[in-house]
Order: sequence, then C-alpha cells, then structure tokens
Amino acid sequence: MYDNYQDNPNHEVMSVGSWLITLIILAIPCVNIIMYFIWAFGNGNENRKNFCRAGLIFMLIAVVLSVLLSSMLGAAAFMAGF
Repeated sequence: MYDNYQDNPNHEVMSVGSWLITLIILAIPCVNIIMYFIWAFGNGNENRKNFCRAGLIFMLIAVVLSVLLSSMLGAAAFMAGF
C-alpha cells in the first residue's frame, strides 16, 4: 500500500527549479489562467495541483469581492446623482 504511494511520481516533492518554472509560467498574462486550470484539474504533481486549486479559490474570492464592491460604489454614485 505505501510502496505504491511512494512510487507514484505525482506524489514526489517538487524541486526549487520546478517551483521557479511554475511561478514564471503563472506570471505570464492569459497563459496563467489556462495553466491554473490545467494543473488544478489534470493528472500532475499533487503539490502543484493543490497550489493551483488554492490559487483558483483566491481568484474566485477576489472576483466576487470586486463585483460586490463595484456594485456598491455604483449604487452609491447613482444615489448621489453622479
């Protein structure tokens, strides 16, 4: 049971170089969104998969908060007569 877990390359610890490449790819606009989804839901390293899932959750929270804040500010501006 434990031998299968250790032999699975998807459960290996990522090296510093792998993390650097991951972060560089995620810094490229438009490519980063696509790669977040590919790495979060594909068959890859579990460390990268969990990192990308957490990143997508943070993005979703940011979008929801941005929409709420924009709608509140828009309503306030409308009520003020701008």
